[in-house]
Amino acid sequence: MKKILQIELNEVNFDFVRAYCAQGKLPTLNWLIQTRGLIETTSEDTQEKLEPWIQWVSAHIGLSFAEHGVFRLGDILNRPDLRQIWEVLESNGHSVGGMTPMNARNACVSPAFFIPDPWTRGPVVGSPLIRRLYHAVSQIVNDNAQARAEKSSLAWLGASLLRFARPENYGLYVSIGALAWRKRWARALLLDLLLADVFIRETHRTGPDFASLFLNAAAHIQHHHMFDSAVYNGPHRNPGWYRETDDPVLRVYDLYDTLLSQIVRAFPDHRLLIATGLHQVPHPEQIFYWRLRDHAAFLRELGVDFERIEPRMSRDFLVFCEDQAQAAKAEHLLSVVTADDGALLFEVDNRGDSLFVMLRYPGDIPSSLGYKTATQTFTELRAKCAFVAIKNGAHDGIGYLIDTAETAGTHPHQVQLTSLFTRAIEHFRNAAALSDS
Repeated sequence: MKKILQIELNEVNFDFVRAYCAQGKLPTLNWLIQTRGLIETTSEDTQEKLEPWIQWVSAHIGLSFAEHGVFRLGDILNRPDLRQIWEVLESNGHSVGGMTPMNARNACVSPAFFIPDPWTRGPVVGSPLIRRLYHAVSQIVNDNAQARAEKSSLAWLGASLLRFARPENYGLYVSIGALAWRKRWARALLLDLLLADVFIRETHRTGPDFASLFLNAAAHIQHHHMFDSAVYNGPHRNPGWYRETDDPVLRVYDLYDTLLSQIVRAFPDHRLLIATGLHQVPHPEQIFYWRLRDHAAFLRELGVDFERIEPRMSRDFLVFCEDQAQAAKAEHLLSVVTADDGALLFEVDNRGDSLFVMLRYPGDIPSSLGYKTATQTFTELRAKCAFVAIKNGAHDGIGYLIDTAETAGTHPHQVQLTSLFTRAIEHFRNAAALSDS
């Protein structure tokens, strides 16, 4: 029975991939497309639902958003009724593993390994060092906007590099590390390289029937620097102080091309499902992303009472309250905060006793800009915010899939993203039927 590796290359734009391939770059991806074909996946058709933490839930459980209703990153933790691919396969007698799958809950009984994504808390299944690595990665990713890495996180990251970095990638670590010393966006490359090395080592060691690997550097870099790609031919250009001449998009695609080559060689008898969930297209207008430097201090200054705060991706954070009354009061206070220019600062989603909050100021924050509530005024908003990015890439509901069980020219042109779940289930069901016949 063939085993399956599901490689999730979050939001990669295959129009750009094919343009680079036409220039003689990305040989592994070009070979996969030419020999196995490229399938388009379809998902939601409204912009507010085109978020990766919605799409990957759909892919992992085989249900559309209308059927599962998971709208926010981390919400999967409150939905034990939704059975994901890992626990479904495990209940059918197959061993499974998961490496940082987005918005996924570790509900397995005994997985070979399972490391949650940096934003969705849950039990880590792995060695003590892997558990330490998870907490280090979570801290570094969530504090990325402030470029803050705790000494303990760096120490455990270094220990993990010594333990898990594979010799064939030593040169890559050195070259990417040198780039990351100069360019903040390149740090995402280092993280994906390390996660891939951990995944390959753990998959070799434990031999699960199904294992998934989620990589997010391309999504992160495209959002920041799609306009800096050599194959982008649109009208937009990043400001000179922000622009990159080193083509960050090609850098991350080239890393993925190398990793896919290594995975194909390391697991020649496995079926590979290489999926993007959705993809990014150039954003039509300039939008700045900001993140509060100290969420708790900012809310206390506004007079908002809460139990705790959990940061999510870029602009988002969760506010947990004692009860619904405290949450309602916090919602009222946050929803009326405006900048001096009249822009609302926050978008608030009240969940009862908690709030999902997004810092929504869309422009470059002037150093003199203040803000106010209904009763108080404050100064220096910019000093309390960390710049995240100028949005270059926007989400599009079309995703891409390469299935090494397919042959170019024989597959359907488009399938539902939810069918990714079905492919894995049917693969093992059909294998079992053949063995019984």
